[in-house]
Amino acid sequence: MDKSFKNIFVEIDNGIAVLVFNRPDQLNAMNRQMMDEIIEAIISINANEEVKVAVIRGEERAFMAGADIKEYGNQTTEEFISFQEKGKRLYEVIENSSKPWIAAVNGYALGGGFEIALSCDLILASEQATMGLPEVFLSLIPGGGGTQRLVQKIGINRVKEMLFMGSALDAKQMYDWGIVNRIFNEEDFLNQVFDFAKKLSRRPSNSITELKRLANLSLTEMPFNQRISDEANTVKDLYLGEEAQTAIQDFIKKNK
Repeated sequence: MDKSFKNIFVEIDNGIAVLVFNRPDQLNAMNRQMMDEIIEAIISINANEEVKVAVIRGEERAFMAGADIKEYGNQTTEEFISFQEKGKRLYEVIENSSKPWIAAVNGYALGGGFEIALSCDLILASEQATMGLPEVFLSLIPGGGGTQRLVQKIGINRVKEMLFMGSALDAKQMYDWGIVNRIFNEEDFLNQVFDFAKKLSRRPSNSITELKRLANLSLTEMPFNQRISDEANTVKDLYLGEEAQTAIQDFIKKNK
């Protein structure tokens, strides 16, 4: 990606795109300009056929400590509505992407930052990561899908406790509750994230795209029998495709 941004930067190497939140002096808190840049970058990454896996991380001590409260607290009604609508768009372009998105959570992921992580397909956390939805302390609620996406991932009683108390929980607790996929040590965190992403990038893109689509489909109100039928039709289409046929025949030859 050739374009330079003010609040983020993007690196692409060997089929892996890394989007980095780059306001470390503000714990990568998100203002309106940063949100626009993130959406633009995600759309560009999604359209890049060379990218197999995308990673989001934060620079230095935080993933993202939510919205920039100084700007957020001084919005007009129109600006607030626009900010919320753009936020909805941000989470959707991650969830609806055909590519797998990984949140590499180093340090704080709070409020909208945690909601971005929740919209990703996988969350890899450092030992020092802290995540939560503290909006209740401002007499607010999460406005970026936190109340809904969190319920999809863990039991509702635990979600209510997190939301009601506004608690920030450590990586081990998040792992135990099934929100975090892996915990890596702090010293070698980025290398371990990239190793994981490299392994994932070697999986067939067509299969990963359909696996993500079908898994997400299980969270919709589509009747179960229709979802099962979709799965059956998808595996048939993949099986009859050249890529799968080649892989199957190669497997047979290797095991003769």
